[in-house]
Amino acid sequence: MTDTAAGHEQRTISGGPYTDTGSILGVETAHGPGLWAQDVAFVRGDGARLWDADGREYIDCMAGIAVASVGHANPRLARAIAEQASRLIVCPQNLGNDTRASFLESLVARMPEGLSRVFLANSGAEVNEAALKWARVATGRRRVVAAKRGFAGRTLGALAMTWEPKYREPFEPLSVPVDFVRYDDLDDLEAAVSEETALIWLEPVQGEGGVHVASERYLELARALADRHGALLAFDEIQCGVGRTGRFLASEHTGVVPDMVTLAKGLAGGVPIGALVMREHVAKAMPAGGHGTTFGGNPLAAAAGLAVLREIDDRDLLSHATAMGARLRRGIEEIGSDRVREVRGLGLMLGLELKEKAAPIVAALREAGVLTINAGATVVRLVPPLVIGADDVDEVVSRLRRVLAA
Repeated sequence: MTDTAAGHEQRTISGGPYTDTGSILGVETAHGPGLWAQDVAFVRGDGARLWDADGREYIDCMAGIAVASVGHANPRLARAIAEQASRLIVCPQNLGNDTRASFLESLVARMPEGLSRVFLANSGAEVNEAALKWARVATGRRRVVAAKRGFAGRTLGALAMTWEPKYREPFEPLSVPVDFVRYDDLDDLEAAVSEETALIWLEPVQGEGGVHVASERYLELARALADRHGALLAFDEIQCGVGRTGRFLASEHTGVVPDMVTLAKGLAGGVPIGALVMREHVAKAMPAGGHGTTFGGNPLAAAAGLAVLREIDDRDLLSHATAMGARLRRGIEEIGSDRVREVRGLGLMLGLELKEKAAPIVAALREAGVLTINAGATVVRLVPPLVIGADDVDEVVSRLRRVLAA
């Protein structure tokens, strides 16, 4: 350490580069928030493959938790980011921008009819918070109906709609009154919605809650109840949207159109982004200056989002996700392990429910070179990049077979 002119000590900081697992995790452990017990460090990716700091290769069925939609180191995405960064990175939404205009037009073109207005932000939790504000101002009400096992984020507003008690209870009381209902239970939903309800909040496919798929009848009822009681219907498609289920929106499988839909995760392939897409009358309910964001809609994120949308189109990744999801599901089911209770999901969003805890299987798969993540205590979640190929899918099945047989 050295003395500065002001008499304060100034530390000598190396700033890296850190190239081995020990040094990387040492710095992160020393200076991170202390919320995670990291034991591996990843330094490179390509498509559906990842490499750690020790050079070990993995098939990535986690994708940053459904984020790396078009694969790691995607050439089109990397090129779009670099080109935009060399031209213009920052331009707030109170000023126009060419790249953002192209992205908005392309995104809205993929929406069901009526969803034509977009508020851009930086994360899923942020656009879920925005949806709460829009619902309150559009209806003049406060109450929300949300599903048990649902996950909306960890910021204080979104946290109120997140079912898991271990996330909510340390921060209660929360400011948003929420009535939780059993997921896909028609009677429970109908009993909960009233003239006091501002918003019905549902994931068409629950992610963190165990990869549960809502029935068509359930989402149809939610639409009818919202209309009957003057509430708004919002679909949280942060994890299940952007092609993951084989449709751009998972709700398209049912034909039910909400008043609002939230997107994030895979929308920009790894660049922070969030989008709240709304009907015209909902958007116009917010007074001028009623909501905003410094970084939301920046040209860099818009360029990344536009590259992802074009990659989905040009490589027909919706059809590919359907085919590879069916191949992966079929392969897992054909293993026929007595340790498996059920395989469920849509497209490349699959949950493997076990008759035991998932954590040891997730750990064993990682040791076998397959990255997955749990979705609750007994479910192994597989959400690989949409570009994963048949050979990698078959290899995942082969390695899972060995793990389950051990």
